[in-house]
Amino acid sequence: MEIKINGHEADITLDGEKTIGDVMAGMEQWLASSGYRLSGLSVDGQAADASRLDDFFSREISAVKVLEIYTSSLAELTAESLLNLLADAQEYESLNFEDKNQFINNWKEKAQALFIKEQMPELYDIFVNSFTGQIDPRVVFSITEERLREVKDPLKEFSNLRLLLEETCTRLTDLALDIQTGKEGRAAQTIQIFSNVAEKILRVLRQFDIQGYLSRGTDDDKSFSRLIEEFGDLVKDLLEAYEKHDTVLVGDLAEYEVSPKLKELYTAITKNIRHQAAEPEQVKI
Repeated sequence: MEIKINGHEADITLDGEKTIGDVMAGMEQWLASSGYRLSGLSVDGQAADASRLDDFFSREISAVKVLEIYTSSLAELTAESLLNLLADAQEYESLNFEDKNQFINNWKEKAQALFIKEQMPELYDIFVNSFTGQIDPRVVFSITEERLREVKDPLKEFSNLRLLLEETCTRLTDLALDIQTGKEGRAAQTIQIFSNVAEKILRVLRQFDIQGYLSRGTDDDKSFSRLIEEFGDLVKDLLEAYEKHDTVLVGDLAEYEVSPKLKELYTAITKNIRHQAAEPEQVKI
C-alpha cells in the first residue's frame, strides 16, 4: 500500500498494522506530537467523510492501493478558529436582545468553539462570559486579536516583549519597597503586569514548540525544560504569597528569585528558537 501525505509519498514503515484504522491510530499520535491534525482522508481516490469513517477505518490494508492523508498544522487551525471567533463576536454584537439570549447555545456547538475549548480553554471561558454579558466585548476583541498575533507571528510577539519584560523586572525588584511604603496600588499593578507577561511568555513558548521553532535534540534540552518548570513554580509561589498578604515573602521572591528567573527564561528561549519553523520529520509507525 502506498501512503501519501498532502500529495507527497511518505516514508512510513508499517509494523503489524492490518487495517486503515490501525495505520491512522499511529498517524494521529505522530501528527499530534508534530503540531499537525488530520484534515482529510482518501482511499484509492475516494474521499472519506465523517459519516463513513468507520467503514474506511475497517478496511484491510492488503486491499488498498493508495492511502492519501491530508493534514493541517495546529497553528493554521488555531488561526482559522480565532478569525471565526472574531466573526462570532461581531455577529453577537449585531443581534437584538432576544437573539443574543439564544446565541450562546448554538455557538457552543460550532467547530471553532469546540476547538478553542480544547486548545485555549481560558479564551473559551472569556467568550462564554462575553456572550452572557459579563465581559466588555471590546476586551474580548483585544484578547482574541492578541492570541491571533501570537499564533501568526510568535517571533515578533516574543521580540516585542523585551522592553515590557525589562520594565517588569525593575518593578519586581522595587516591589518590596512599594509594599513597605504603602504603595499598594502600584504593588497590585506590578503583580498584574507580571502575571500577564508570564502568561504571554508561556503562550508564545507553546507556539514555538508546536510550530517547530524550538531547537531539539541538544544537550541543553533538559536544563531548558527544568528552567521552565522552575519558573512556573516561582510564579505559583509568588501569587500564593501575594494572596496570603505575606509581604516579606512576596518582596523576597520578587526581587531575588522571580525577577532574575524571568530574565533567565527570556534569554534561554531566545537562544533556543530558530528563525524558521522546522519541517516535521517523516513518520515510522
